[in-house]
Amino acid sequence: MEALLAQPRGFCAGVDRAIAIVERALDLHGAPIYVRHEIVHNDHVVADLRAKGAVFVESLDDIPAGATVVFSAHGVSRAVRDAAEARGLTVFDATCPLVTKVHVEVARMRREGREVVMIGHAGHPEVEGTMGQVDSGIHLIESVDDVARLQVADPQRLAYVTQTTLSVDDCAEVIVALRARFPQVAEPKKQDICYATQNRQDAVKFMAPQCDLVLVIGSPTSSNSNRLREVAAKMGCEAHLIGSAAQLDPAWLAGRKRIGITAGASAPEILVTEVLQKLRALGVGSVRQLPGVQEDTSFPLPRGLARS
Repeated sequence: MEALLAQPRGFCAGVDRAIAIVERALDLHGAPIYVRHEIVHNDHVVADLRAKGAVFVESLDDIPAGATVVFSAHGVSRAVRDAAEARGLTVFDATCPLVTKVHVEVARMRREGREVVMIGHAGHPEVEGTMGQVDSGIHLIESVDDVARLQVADPQRLAYVTQTTLSVDDCAEVIVALRARFPQVAEPKKQDICYATQNRQDAVKFMAPQCDLVLVIGSPTSSNSNRLREVAAKMGCEAHLIGSAAQLDPAWLAGRKRIGITAGASAPEILVTEVLQKLRALGVGSVRQLPGVQEDTSFPLPRGLARS
C-alpha cells in the first residue's frame, strides 16, 4: 500500500494565530486564561492548551469579574462583546481576520438598508457570531430548498454573506439558486469562503481520484474537516473522518492500494504523523506528498500580545 499526502493540509493562518494568542496570554498574564468556546475545533489542541492553564467555558458567566478572556477563532456576537465589557474582563480577540471581514460586511450591508442572507450551518459558533453583529434583518439559509422558502421585505434590497468554512461547491449551488430567485441580490466584495478552506478542498479534489480510500484527520465538530470528507466522497472515494490514529479501523484498509490523507485547518501535523505511523504498522510501504499550493499567509497578534 501507498499513502498520499494532500498539500496543503492542517493548520491555517487563523488557527496558528488563535493558538498563539492563548499561549502568549498565558506567558504574559499567567494561568488561568479563560477562553470562550473551544479556541479551534480540535480536541488535541484544546487538551494541550488546557494543560498549559487555559480554562474553556461556554458562557462569560463562568468567568470571574476582571479576569482575562480570549474569544475563539470563530468570532462572537456584539452581545458577547458588550457582556465582557460590562464584567470588566480583559479581552484578547482571536477571531480569524477572515471571519472579522464577514462581520464588517454584514454591518455595512445593514447600514446600506439591505436585509442580509447568511449561508451557513445553524448552531455553528461562527454563524452565531456573524448573525449577532446586527439586531435584525438577517436570515440564515443552509440549502437550495431554504432559498425557495425565504421571505424578505424587499427583494431589491438584499445581500448575502457566507460562513468561511463551507463546501465551495455546495455553497455555489445555493448562491445560484439565490441569484435566480433574487436577481438583484448584492454579493460580498470578495468571496467569504476562506483561502484555506478553498485550498484544502481543491487538494482533496486532486488527491481523491488517485485513491481508493481517503482519511480526513479532524474533530467531528470541525466544519471544514467535515466538508473535506464530503468532498472526497462526492469524488466517488470512500472517506472517513478520524480524530486520531486510534480511530483508524484496520478493516478499512482491506484490498486498498492507495490511501489519501489530509487534515482539517484546525488539526495539528502531529496527528498526521501518528496516523502515518499506524498505517506503516498496518502495511503501508511508502508515503508520497502530492504537489499543491504553498501557503504563506500569516496574521499579526493583537495589540498587547505582539512580540517586540
